[in-house]
Amino acid sequence: MFRNLIFDWSGTLVDDLPPVLDATNHVLANYGKPTMDREEFRRRFRLPYREFYEELLPGVPLEELEDHFRLGFAESSGKVTPLPHSREKLEWCRAHGIRAFVLTSMDAPSFYSQLKEFGFEPFFEETYAGVLDKRELILNLVSDHGLDPGETAFVGDMTHDIDTAHHAGLTSVAVLSGYTHAGPLSEARPHITVQDLEGLRRVMERPLRSVRPIATVGALIENEEGEVLMVRTHKWGHRWGIPGGKIERGEPSEEALRREIREETGLEVGEVRFVMVQDCIDSAEFHQPQHFLLLNYVARRISGDVVLNDEAQEFNWVSLEDALAMNLNEPTRQLIETQLKDPR
Repeated sequence: MFRNLIFDWSGTLVDDLPPVLDATNHVLANYGKPTMDREEFRRRFRLPYREFYEELLPGVPLEELEDHFRLGFAESSGKVTPLPHSREKLEWCRAHGIRAFVLTSMDAPSFYSQLKEFGFEPFFEETYAGVLDKRELILNLVSDHGLDPGETAFVGDMTHDIDTAHHAGLTSVAVLSGYTHAGPLSEARPHITVQDLEGLRRVMERPLRSVRPIATVGALIENEEGEVLMVRTHKWGHRWGIPGGKIERGEPSEEALRREIREETGLEVGEVRFVMVQDCIDSAEFHQPQHFLLLNYVARRISGDVVLNDEAQEFNWVSLEDALAMNLNEPTRQLIETQLKDPR
């Protein structure tokens, strides 16, 4: 799929959030500002980090802030560790002849110390550290190394990484293992979203053109008040959609629908009505390239309360009209619009 991968470092290959949070709070405390907990930091931190600090400490020179940050980082008891699957992914790249690079905003001395400590040096053709705005370097990196943009992906955990990939015409790969929550990442519209680097390896190993379309079922589930169930999932870029899944071999589609609804929501449904079939081919909204045949239904809940499994992160009962105002994946939007035209 890709012959070249450019990796971010923090939150993509290594987990350095504990000392980074300590160092950030050290900076804030030096200027009498309230400190942050982990979740507030993840919500607010962004790159380029000069913009982040300008919002919190306007007018303070960046060099002064960096001095305080380095001291806080050095004094932190928080550990920096490789993220799960990092080494395996890099070994896989080397074994398959995939060229690998690093482009990171991390302070250069700290980065090169970690690179050596974790034994990751041999995996990379070139590394770039201390880059405040990655968009300013990415085009030169691609040009200097003769990379074909169509065969190159930038892999990162922050919206700035996604923006950087798009700036250079590269495929953007968002990983959910790092600093930024799935919601803000999805708003940057990455081409591919994966939970971690193991997920990226599986995507790259899949021979796309030789795989047949996958038949799936899904339904607008109505409750007694006429509302429909919307679920939010990482797989669809943290957009809202309907519960459903793949049809197993030998399984009638309506049986598959009832099983998937039961597994994903804990609900039992009664009457089921077929509405439409949709082609969904390599949707940019889905976390990996796939060709789906989506068999869409309407069903009515007869029992049970919603209990989500690990495929969805949030749910809501809403009217069809209110659902259209949500951040929906496109197939769900098409289904709702069709249902509104012909509710039967």
